[in-house]
Amino acid sequence: MAKIIDRLLLFLYSLTLIVVTCVLLASAFDWISLDRTIEFITDVYTDTHTAIAFISVCVVLLLISIRFFYLSIRTGQAQVPSVNVRNEWGEVRISMETVENLALKAASRSRGVKDLKARVQINPAGLEIQIRTIVDGETSIPALTEEMQSNVKGHIHEITGIPVAEVSVFIANVAHASPAFKSRVE
Repeated sequence: MAKIIDRLLLFLYSLTLIVVTCVLLASAFDWISLDRTIEFITDVYTDTHTAIAFISVCVVLLLISIRFFYLSIRTGQAQVPSVNVRNEWGEVRISMETVENLALKAASRSRGVKDLKARVQINPAGLEIQIRTIVDGETSIPALTEEMQSNVKGHIHEITGIPVAEVSVFIANVAHASPAFKSRVE
């Protein structure tokens, strides 16, 4: 959520800078007269409504600038999504990509599956793994998915030591067998 807000702030900030730059360039090329500029500055000092609007815009821009300055100097490094496992010797971090690849390897052991994709999420009970695949249509889907779930759950737990709470399988489609063409000899 914070990234979405930061992106929105960056958009508004950039848009404001574009407008301000265009106004300054128009003033430099004398497209906005000196009299009009002096009139605006006078309104900022004398007219309450203009002053409030000007001060509000400046405060918002200052706050956005401070936020971006903070983001640029903070020392936090971007964390690669990972699963942290603690053992008696210390901590082990396993990337989510590694867990996904292990799930794909285990799922591919089942005969009759093609085009495998995996997504892994962490919850308090363990890993939730979603497998998306296309099947050949020759194998029983309930038997195939049960075998795939068992293979993935056992393989992930055996290799990483992380409990697997759930393995969901989504059968996206059935692969069409390409027709065999027989040549006729006469």
